[in-house]
This record gives sequence, C-alpha cells and structure tokens, in this order.
Amino acid sequence: MTLYPNCTVARETLTSMFKRAHLIHTERWQGIDISQMPEAEMRELLHETIQFPMPGPVIGTSTLAILAGDIKPNLPWADDHFEERICGQPLNPGETWRSWPWSNTAEDHLDEKGQFNHNYMERYWPKYAGDTPDGKITPDYPDRYTPHHGIRYRYGDLDDLIELLKQEPFTRQAYLPIFFPEDTGIANPNRKPCTLGYHFILRHGHFHCTYYIRSCDFYRHFADDVYMTIRLQLYIMNTIRGNRDEERYYQIKPGFFIMHITSLHLFVNDLSKLTG
Repeated sequence: MTLYPNCTVARETLTSMFKRAHLIHTERWQGIDISQMPEAEMRELLHETIQFPMPGPVIGTSTLAILAGDIKPNLPWADDHFEERICGQPLNPGETWRSWPWSNTAEDHLDEKGQFNHNYMERYWPKYAGDTPDGKITPDYPDRYTPHHGIRYRYGDLDDLIELLKQEPFTRQAYLPIFFPEDTGIANPNRKPCTLGYHFILRHGHFHCTYYIRSCDFYRHFADDVYMTIRLQLYIMNTIRGNRDEERYYQIKPGFFIMHITSLHLFVNDLSKLTG
C-alpha cells in the first residue's frame, strides 16, 4: 500500500507507472466481446492500493471544492450522479447516465425494457429494486411489496448501514456491497459491477473508507470513482456526526481514503492522452 499526500500525486505516479505496465488483452470489456479488436489491447497495473488523507478545513474553501481541485472529476456530472445514487430509490435507468461524458455507447447496454442490468441506485437501494418499470417508488410502496430476501434476512441498503453506524459507531461491520451473489461467475453472463463494495470504520475520531473495486478504467473512470466514493464517505460521516449527545461525536473528522484495485487499466491508445 502506498501512502500519497493527495490524489494528484497518486494519479501522477500511476500515470508514470503505466508507461512500463504489462500488456493484456481480455475477452470482454463492459460486457462487449473485444477479443478480436487489436485496438482493445490494454496496459494493466495489478493489485494497486492507494491511500491518502482527507484534506483539512481551509477558510473560505469547502472540502468538496478542495477535493474537486485535487481529484479533477467530471463536473458537474459527478455531483449530479452522486445525488442520484443517494436519492433513496432504486432508479433504473435514472437520468444522469445520459449526460455522462462517455455516454455515446451507454445506450447500447439498455435492455428491452430500457434498463441497465445493474446500476448504483439499484445496488445502494436493493430492497425493492426491479419491482417497478423505472425504479421509482411511492410512499405506500413498502406496504404493497415485500423486500427482497437473502438466505435468512431481508436485503439491507444504505440507510440500514447508516443506522448501524448510529447505533454502533465503532462497529467493524459497516460494509456496503455492490457486487451481489447474482453476479457470481456465469450466473450473470452480461455486465458485472466494477465496484465490489465499501467498508467504513470510525477510529480515534476519524472516519475512514476502504473502497474495493475489481476493475477500473484509469482514463475514463478513476477520478469519478474516487470523487464519488469520497462524497459517500463524507455523506455517511455527516449523518453520524452529532448523532450522540457526547461531544466526541461532534468532533468526528474525515480520515483516510483507501482504494484497492485488482485491475487498474487503460487502453494503449489512451496512454498518450494522459502523457501528451
């Protein structure tokens, strides 16, 4: 694990590492057969882990503004999509996918119902996912439908994770999964989530996030993935800060952001776009 002072240094270091990274040509990318496409050859960094601390407060500058300047996500899209992710409804397809900077091929992944086979809104809010044509739920929805169940318990969602942290701030169990059992092996023959899940933990007054992701396109997705995960970290932290009467909970601060990436990759032709 490499400790970086910020995301800018991490990104610059990784960009340099890609120049000597191994070449690989996988069978599929985003569910598409690329085995016979020479231009689909990639450079890959395997098992990369980055870590950097959240920035401290700066007078006159918001934490989000500091993060945006450091991470350089695609704004305003990343902010809009994050708000859609935490809206509390398993929207599919939602709206912000249309304005995604790389949305020119996104429509190809819609099924005959006009939906994606998965998205973050469904995975953040899976209790009733797939029960309505567009994922929108009405106030009486929980009274009309039964939540999805696993082997023994009903599905949990982002609100359930937040409630656990409110009740047990020092728990080691605050994990939000995105990769579900239905994605295992050939059970899901199509696109699978890149994100595996997020683990949150509060220690010594600092709220940390570990982001597990199996696959990340460094050119198209890395900055947005980092930015929206940190926004999730801050969003959850702010819901538990001040939840207790004890003053120490009001003093909770952002801790480290840690990201474990099994396959960090980019297409060979994209490397020149980063290095000039």
